Amino acid sequence: QVQLVESGGGLVQAGGSLRLSCAASGGALVSYTVGWFRQAPGKERELVAAIRGRNNANTYYRDSVKGRFTISIDNANTVSLQMNTLRPEDTAVYYCAVRSGIVVVEAYKYDNWGQGTQVTVSS
Repeated sequence: QVQLVESGGGLVQAGGSLRLSCAASGGALVSYTVGWFRQAPGKERELVAAIRGRNNANTYYRDSVKGRFTISIDNANTVSLQMNTLRPEDTAVYYCAVRSGIVVVEAYKYDNWGQGTQVTVSS
């Protein structure tokens, strides 16, 4: 069973950038759909971006992050989320998750989750 560990979160001013990484053990991420989710206090967990396979063209972004965030497969065991032009509304705990099937937006359809990393964007 694949295990996931996120890193790279932190505190940044609005307009700044952060790069999150999701490292896997027990399985290669290129074999899964990998999603980056976020959850802000009092809100539902939402899919931010997802990628499937080595083809970086096979990606999904929610509308609010298009043009600002980029998901990529760095190597067989690491997927990154480059976040630019951050906004206060991007503040949340960010999680990576995997599933064996195609990209879907529903969190409950993802099988394995990391512990999350906090991203805080100050105004």
